[in-house]
Amino acid sequence: MAAITEGFDPRNVNLTDVSDDLYRDIICFLSASTDGSDSRLTLRISALFVILCSSTVTTLFPVVATRVHIFHIPLYVYLFARYFGAGVIIATAFIHLLDPAYEAIGPASCVGLSPGWSGYPWPAGIAMTSAMLIFLLDFGAEWFVEKKFGLEHQHLSVEATVTDGHRGRKFSIQSHHSHQFLHSADQDERLCDETPGAEKPNPIHRIEPIDTPKDVEVLQSDAVIRETERAFGQRISAFMILEFGVIVHSIIIGLNLGVAGDEFSTLYPVIVFHQAFEGLGIGARLSAIPFPERFTWMPWAFCAAYGLATPLALTAGLFLSNTYDPASFTASVVSGILDSISAGILLYTGFVELLARDFLFNPDRTRDRVRLSFMLGSLFLGIILMALLGKWV
Repeated sequence: MAAITEGFDPRNVNLTDVSDDLYRDIICFLSASTDGSDSRLTLRISALFVILCSSTVTTLFPVVATRVHIFHIPLYVYLFARYFGAGVIIATAFIHLLDPAYEAIGPASCVGLSPGWSGYPWPAGIAMTSAMLIFLLDFGAEWFVEKKFGLEHQHLSVEATVTDGHRGRKFSIQSHHSHQFLHSADQDERLCDETPGAEKPNPIHRIEPIDTPKDVEVLQSDAVIRETERAFGQRISAFMILEFGVIVHSIIIGLNLGVAGDEFSTLYPVIVFHQAFEGLGIGARLSAIPFPERFTWMPWAFCAAYGLATPLALTAGLFLSNTYDPASFTASVVSGILDSISAGILLYTGFVELLARDFLFNPDRTRDRVRLSFMLGSLFLGIILMALLGKWV
């Protein structure tokens, strides 16, 4: 409460003559939290394990489905996870990050009315700066990969990997001249042959099974290894940016849940669903990355990092529940800045990496109306459900 003027008495306020300083003192006083701790320690500890299990399992599901051969995931299950998760990420940026940032450091907040902070929409400015920096990082990563490996990219099928029942078979990789496939190659036309009512693709892009030793030897050649490296380098940078923004958000959520007071009972189930939905989106995007042999450990590490973020922050919140005030001036500044940065990251990632490259700039986007309708329906379902959760958290 460092922003309140010394001598301010909340029990004696003249509302007929409110100066800027008095208005700021009133807002800061009303924003101050009461005693955030309560005695439901057992319930709080249970939240730690429930959130750990739910977020980890939903994140691992798409990854396990693409890497464990005994699984045969239907195409529409994978599409639902992928595009429902994309909708969750976009709604998280607007409802769960940008709006709390305005509450913490916006023009009408205690911080926003304080000297040095007033007169500028800091959340919007920080989010815009964050998004543009991510654009520069994304562009730099693409430029580096193209310069290192050349301009001609390869078509790597992800949906085929997810849904093909014969995972032991090798598939040839046909050249394609668009870098788009490094981002959204999982909309593979090969699946059109397996989907009733789907249109047939151009045969030059078909992926044919390889059965001869000569073809297997070609597949394992240096050219294919370099192609995997190229696709990995292009996709992993975008994913790491996405995961960073989501993990920062998860840490703030866990810390606030750990110090929550009477509202804990409401926040608990909502955050369980919140983290599960986000985990599904993270896992679906992670499953689309072709990891080289030396990085096969990496997807499991990313899943573990997301799954542990909120429980560890919740644990910290439990230890700090008697000293940490989430409504204090310093805490508001820190959480507002971090929320704004994360909002910019997720807005850029959601609209550019997840939507534009899949729906607008993908030359091999499916022409099957049923599949397109399902993809869009899953997307908007994720947006709507995550937006509704914003009423409580």
